[in-house]
Amino acid sequence: MIKETLHDNGLLELTIDAPPVNAFSLELLDRLSSRLEAVWQQETARIVILTGEGTGFCGGGDIKEVEALEGFEGILGHASGALRLSLAMLECPLPVITAVHGYCIGIGVIVAASADILVSSRGTRFILAEIDNGATAGAIHALRLMPEKRVRAAMMTADPILAEELHAYGAIYELAPAHTAVRDSAIAIAAKIADKNAEAMRRLKQSLNNGTRVAELKTLFRAEISYTYELNMLGEARDGRKSFLTGRRRGYNG
Repeated sequence: MIKETLHDNGLLELTIDAPPVNAFSLELLDRLSSRLEAVWQQETARIVILTGEGTGFCGGGDIKEVEALEGFEGILGHASGALRLSLAMLECPLPVITAVHGYCIGIGVIVAASADILVSSRGTRFILAEIDNGATAGAIHALRLMPEKRVRAAMMTADPILAEELHAYGAIYELAPAHTAVRDSAIAIAAKIADKNAEAMRRLKQSLNNGTRVAELKTLFRAEISYTYELNMLGEARDGRKSFLTGRRRGYNG
């Protein structure tokens, strides 16, 4: 589910491997969050790279799991799990680079926005499909990637945003020419960062988090997700999830 490789220069590579589309289950969210929360205990690690196997980085949350669990256990678990993973990335004492390819949907966009540095292959589709599966979250993180008006259009239409557009905004640091090259791009950038003073880099990340008001994200995300909870309590979310699963809405799953 998560492949782990520690390179000689201190690059800790975590690879998501959850076929067929790398959908994030509750277990995957928990495992990845726990690993990032404990990364400081691994003294040899200097920087983290998060990548994905297969045709795309992340197909969103595991909607099948949400539907299978009783009551609101699934939607509550996915919401709290997404927040925990985001904070684990942002508060990780080491720099975190996320290498994205193919498609990056829903929770995947939250993960991409939580990275210190984002690398992507050309043509990768970033999709905020919450409106189509009974959810409302994503805006707080998407605002870390693009302007407000663009976020509104992206979430209201659920149309894909190409990596080239996010690169133009400065959200993506480097565009790899192909899916197969994005990991190499991330490793090259990580090697440059790993060569810096490790303790100074930790302090720098803390300083950057203060300057970008990361501490407010938890409060803002909880306020944002409350509307998703309301939709589920009203029974309005289930039909959207069923349509999403059948693939009738533009084939989000790659």
